[in-house]
Amino acid sequence: MQAIGREKRVNVKAALSPEDIARACADAMWAEDDASKGLGMEIVEIGPGLATLAMTVRPDMVNGQRIAHGGFIFTLADSAFAFACNSHNERVVAAQGQITFIKPGKLGDRLIAKAREISRSGRSGIYDVRVTAGDTVIAEFRGHSRVIPGTWLPAQDK
Repeated sequence: MQAIGREKRVNVKAALSPEDIARACADAMWAEDDASKGLGMEIVEIGPGLATLAMTVRPDMVNGQRIAHGGFIFTLADSAFAFACNSHNERVVAAQGQITFIKPGKLGDRLIAKAREISRSGRSGIYDVRVTAGDTVIAEFRGHSRVIPGTWLPAQDK
């Protein structure tokens, strides 16, 4: 009986499409991401090497200039980056991130951060994130990632 049960188990990568793996990884990661949830972020789209997150600028997110604090814009971009680079069922962390602010975000703006994979080789990756408010580009972010031990989805016998 045990042998039959083992034969029915399938490899996660063989059983799921890359899109399904990306979604399942995002769901697992989101369940533990109190920071992104606490800032009111939402996942708009997920795919292999891709992630789109949104966040509305609240009154507690504006600075003394009465514009969106850059730290919150960076955090939104960083979260989109994180979901994009963790979409391949590897645990991945940021090694470096840099942002260029182009226009200010305003109170009430719905900011959209679209992350896309530029390069992934070995344990390293590069991802670009564009943050927009409507048709206006607010910021451009580039993140470098590093794979660490572990996966998001449970390993199964082949």
